[in-house]
Amino acid sequence: MNRAAILLALLVASTLGGCSVPPGGRGGGGIVSTNPCVDAVLVRIVPASRIAAISHYSQDPGGTSIPLEVARRFRATAGTAEEVIALHPNLVIASTYTPAATQAAYARAGLKTLLLGIPDSIAESQAQVTQIADAVGAPSGGKRINADIDRAVARWTRHSANPPSALLYITGDLATGDGTLLTDMMTRVGLRNAAVRYGLTHTGTLSAETIVTQPPDVVIASERVGRGAALRHRLLPTTPQAVFPRVLINCGGPTIPPALKRLAAIRAGL
Repeated sequence: MNRAAILLALLVASTLGGCSVPPGGRGGGGIVSTNPCVDAVLVRIVPASRIAAISHYSQDPGGTSIPLEVARRFRATAGTAEEVIALHPNLVIASTYTPAATQAAYARAGLKTLLLGIPDSIAESQAQVTQIADAVGAPSGGKRINADIDRAVARWTRHSANPPSALLYITGDLATGDGTLLTDMMTRVGLRNAAVRYGLTHTGTLSAETIVTQPPDVVIASERVGRGAALRHRLLPTTPQAVFPRVLINCGGPTIPPALKRLAAIRAGL
């Protein structure tokens, strides 16, 4: 998941009820993931019976990187220490943004824990896929995902002496800046991140009023409607607007191939 999406998710107080019984039953053991980007990898490389719980963000249309019908087959937790410890998992995979108190509670309970950061490039994302796969004893699954990524990179990479500029909004006025996985993917398909021109690194708010004097060649956003989208259409009437689904924004790993394909299609349309 990109840095802004993680931070937003951690700040949003969200509770999801009615979670399903995990495929592995109620007897403890298995893997608990409180990181939706890890969920996207796990459901592809290990049997459902080994997944004791996933993150509730994966059951949220705005936070998931896997189909909702898949996510809803699993128990989900809000990531509290009490919930996770009660499941007695063999392994907890969480984000480095997990509160220190929660991490300490895992340690006191004797839980094996793997904390993962936010990859800022395709290479870092592939390394993280390998780390997850090795931790759960499914290295071949990680290799399959990374091979898919390699093929997508080879297929959609486009070199251009003067690439068109693009500004990618994650949600509302929140845009992706320099030094992010999204920027790496944009660059691979032959787009230049216009946010660099405005001095934006990683992610941050960037209003339409800020860019109106030097608009990018294309504005990419996760939604067609909304206050931010409407304002951009009004202030930048001649700038092309393209949609990049939110499900492709939140995470890397297995999301990279379809994300590259969509970005390449946007580039081809300019």
